[in-house]
Amino acid sequence: MKLTVVILNYNVRYFLEQCIQSVQSAIKNIDAEIIVIDNDSKDDSCEMMKSKFPQIQLIENRENVGFSKANNQAVKVAKGEYVCILNPDTAVAEDAFLNSLKYAESLEKMGALGVYLMDGTGNYLPESKRNIPTPAISLLKLLGRVKSYYANHLGDKEKGEVEVLVGAYMLLKRSVYNEVSGFDEDYFMYGEDIDLSYKILNAGYKNHYLGSLNVLHYKGESTQKNAKYYERFYGAMQIFYKKHFKPNPILNFAVNAGVFIMKKLRHTSEGKNQAMISTEQAYVFTENFSLFKKISEKIEIPVKNVSKSMLEDQIIKNAMLIFDVDYMPYSQIFSVMDQLKNKNNQFRIRPKNCNFILGSDTSDEKGHVMVF
Repeated sequence: MKLTVVILNYNVRYFLEQCIQSVQSAIKNIDAEIIVIDNDSKDDSCEMMKSKFPQIQLIENRENVGFSKANNQAVKVAKGEYVCILNPDTAVAEDAFLNSLKYAESLEKMGALGVYLMDGTGNYLPESKRNIPTPAISLLKLLGRVKSYYANHLGDKEKGEVEVLVGAYMLLKRSVYNEVSGFDEDYFMYGEDIDLSYKILNAGYKNHYLGSLNVLHYKGESTQKNAKYYERFYGAMQIFYKKHFKPNPILNFAVNAGVFIMKKLRHTSEGKNQAMISTEQAYVFTENFSLFKKISEKIEIPVKNVSKSMLEDQIIKNAMLIFDVDYMPYSQIFSVMDQLKNKNNQFRIRPKNCNFILGSDTSDEKGHVMVF
């Protein structure tokens, strides 16, 4: 078998359903399998899996064992030559895995491969490619100086070697994953992708970034930047420093002080300064009149049924764009989102044959699901 796609889920039932549907479309011409592992979700994620995807292997944990341990569980039973670690709050284009595998197999000493991640607003997520976060670099990031944290030697749409990739989409040979012992289980959540990237480099492999391949990562569904986030993220960084760097009490104190300040600032600013997108018109890209009618009954602003040709005629602003995947493939949806980002637009997707639309308007808040 060529590929195993591992999806770790925790309480994101609707986003998981979209993710699986997009993956199924992307592995049609590949000898591949999907493994979903659930960390004791309290929503109906597992019931949905058994009902809608009974052919997919589902591992149900009876407790939340964290990101590292759960992914390691899944990889242990994987059969693919390659594994792709994939977040449940993602959607992939129809050619994502074909192009990833083709590029990976063209490289020597390939470690892990990452791609261009966009959020629900169509904007690039800079954590798609990063540098090794030394204590000094992490402290600068805390203080708002992020230039050295991200791998800016490569353009967002370029390809080449980078040091650190993000675990939302990480493709590598299963043999390499096992050689470096997978994700370090001392990390519960956050930092484990940095650690794995670093271990891969130390094992003599090269990590690569492929900027021509877009993956949608809502991010806010799994990463809300509240006080607990800062505590867990920089707690993970401290584990990373202890494992891979010489002790530096001064920098450790500075990082701890920075975490304390950021948590306080975040607490006082929660609920403030969140950019709210106000839209005047909704456009539904579909040929399904029944679907259009159902959506129209749920949305308060004026709703219009349109075709793809509209995108050639005008630049859309101040609108909600609702894409029916039965009418428009993910690859085209991602292209439209990129084209119309930063124009006060909202983007929603209706996965194939589903009774809901979903999206996200910020990178660090919960997404939106509308069931009809």
